[in-house]
Amino acid sequence: MSNPDSFIEEVTEEVRRDRLFRLFRKYGWIGVVAVLGIVGGAAWNEWSKSRAEIRAEAFGDAIIDALDTGTPEERSAALAAVPADGAQVALVQLVMSSDAQGDKAANLAALDLVAADTALSPAYRDLAVLRRVLLAGTEMPLADRRTALQGIAGAGRPYRTLAEEQLAYLLVEEGQ
Repeated sequence: MSNPDSFIEEVTEEVRRDRLFRLFRKYGWIGVVAVLGIVGGAAWNEWSKSRAEIRAEAFGDAIIDALDTGTPEERSAALAAVPADGAQVALVQLVMSSDAQGDKAANLAALDLVAADTALSPAYRDLAVLRRVLLAGTEMPLADRRTALQGIAGAGRPYRTLAEEQLAYLLVEEGQ
């Protein structure tokens, strides 16, 4: 005796398998392209991150090397020679203006440039304002110092606590 149901099940299974293989041959390339796209995108992303990290490390090393030179004039020349672009220019300006032995007027002008550059992160601009108030000291009118510091002492600003501390020193300077 034969079992006709098992023969029909085998034929049905073979037909399904043939259809599946035809679909794989027809549309399988889409899956391969998707996998290659995902792997390629991940590789590109990692390569870009690595390249940016190498550039940042080279920039930091150049800044450190420039700061290790002897006189203020040599430091300024070495810092000016550091290749920088974008926000790195602001960092070079901030570092150049932090030299206490350098030209005060040039330092204040560099800080003004950084503070006025709206393309930069607020953290850099606020740091430039804070540094400018500290560097100008008593040569800057008290009202101007207070106005500048109140601008960066708002909630959520990165140098809020330092600005509030300087505002307290202004109150002590006024005798309050």
